[in-house]
Amino acid sequence: MNGEVSHICFCPLEGVIDVISKKWALLIVNALGNRERLRFNGLMEELGGISPKTLSDTLKELQAEGLIKRESFAEIPPRVEYSLTQDGVELRKAIVPLLKWAATREHGNKERCASTYRGVRAHRIEEKA
Repeated sequence: MNGEVSHICFCPLEGVIDVISKKWALLIVNALGNRERLRFNGLMEELGGISPKTLSDTLKELQAEGLIKRESFAEIPPRVEYSLTQDGVELRKAIVPLLKWAATREHGNKERCASTYRGVRAHRIEEKA
């Protein structure tokens, strides 16, 4: 060891943590990661149980944080699709090790899938081969 100390500051997490720590945020990121592009109703189906207002508010926060993008198409009827930005893709990849770690913990002996999320398709990460 050469005696040098490396520092990592928690400051860049400010803002991001506030957004991704909300109940539905990571599930939305994962749903978009699993499906690549989804419309609002597609997200409602993937998330099963989220209210339209909560989904709308969370989408706006994720977009403001630069994790998802909203694309509007000039059609009749209007069409809007959501997808992950590069930062969103990287966030999704970054949480996989955390999820794997949490799944192997023995602390509390909890069931692996809480009943709250059993009906939510987006609570499982689909890893592409």
